[in-house]
Amino acid sequence: MTSATARLRRTVSALLSAVLAGGIAASAVATAPAAQADSWRDKEYWLKEAGITKAWEVSKGANVKVAVIDSGVDGNHPDLKGVLAGGHDVSGAGEPDGEKSIGAKPEHGTLVATMLAGRGHQAAKKATASAKPSPSASASKAMPDGIMGVAPEAQILSVSTWLGSANPGGKSDQDQIPEAVRWAVDNGAKVINISLGSTSPEWPQSWDAAFLYAEQKDVVIVAAAGNRVGGNVQVGAPATIPGVLTVAGLDKNGQASTDSSSQGISIGVAAPAEKLAGGLPGGSYAEWAGTSGATPIVSGVAALIRSKWPEMSAKQVINRIVSTAKDEGAPGKDPLYGFGVLNAEAALKDDVAETKANPLGSIADWIRVHRRGNLATPAPEPTAEAPAPQATLPRATVPVAQPPSQLDSALPAAVVIGFGALFIAIIAAAAVQLRRAYRASGRGTEEPETGAVTRVDQADRTS
Repeated sequence: MTSATARLRRTVSALLSAVLAGGIAASAVATAPAAQADSWRDKEYWLKEAGITKAWEVSKGANVKVAVIDSGVDGNHPDLKGVLAGGHDVSGAGEPDGEKSIGAKPEHGTLVATMLAGRGHQAAKKATASAKPSPSASASKAMPDGIMGVAPEAQILSVSTWLGSANPGGKSDQDQIPEAVRWAVDNGAKVINISLGSTSPEWPQSWDAAFLYAEQKDVVIVAAAGNRVGGNVQVGAPATIPGVLTVAGLDKNGQASTDSSSQGISIGVAAPAEKLAGGLPGGSYAEWAGTSGATPIVSGVAALIRSKWPEMSAKQVINRIVSTAKDEGAPGKDPLYGFGVLNAEAALKDDVAETKANPLGSIADWIRVHRRGNLATPAPEPTAEAPAPQATLPRATVPVAQPPSQLDSALPAAVVIGFGALFIAIIAAAAVQLRRAYRASGRGTEEPETGAVTRVDQADRTS
């Protein structure tokens, strides 16, 4: 391992830890007991403003598993009853079912899970001898108390990590993230939510194979862009990985959030990120902010789409979300809003033309250009006779290479390099053909073979 690679690993590890730890601290600002669950449900302004309640007329996310790669999820929260469909701890220091990893309580992951797939709950009422409830009272209770997630009929796979302090399990962030992605894919996730990130656009090469695996298995990955208040002026990994749907944050007025967002060319869509409400372990609730909360809103919409159209490819799901977004900021795609502001109703109801490519790129294409080698092929599908073993990340079969050095600009650089090489090849081929034609005409004299090559080389250097 080179010193530069070692330095990158230390940097990514530290920054991932800092961002997630900050999210947990922010989420604990305002809490309340479960008895006030209905008032917390009333805080979910994004359900109407982002078109989610209208989207529920089409789909509520049934039969879709969404993996939450986070701090763990408290499956005993009243709003998550029946939501967890399984879990796994990749840190080696938490509960095997993925319900607890960081610290004593999986706060951050529970906030994310309730916003994504919370089902609310029916509050216990004391029996009285009073008359029948009025029609208006019955109507007010049409929706359960507590947090209703964007995809209330979806299921959650909790994949817990240990980030934010020294891991007693011994696994680094670089090891945990790819293992978490592969486990989620192998256990049926159609959408993966990653509400954590770093202040660096670069990612360790050890992540390549896992994100490629998810792309090949047709899984939608949604990641947080990061928050300026946490030091993320530019989008950081893993939200810079091509093909990932990166989510920026909006304030309560629907504008790019000053604190709870960042910027970069990899942003795909923007969603609410301020004055959010979610559940905490033990049945309480919290008001919080950040793209960590905007991300499950978008992941939930992806689950709605995958439930409505089970055969739709991941790239079509992403295209449907970004192409129906409401353009905001500079015309067209821009580094603050991406393709625009999330419109869940349009994403579920509009006619959208099919696309042959993911509008946010492909990790497979990026690897071909920047790693210059072939990664290990995905493991074969498990059979009924031979159940799949625990997922592990294979070693990459390519030499170590440095990730792109320019901030959030890997794909444009690849295009420039490709056209440069093509231009040189065209010039060389044309020179050889002209020389042969000149000889065949009988009007010239033989030149040493090296002469023509030398002139071509000189022309290349001049051009």
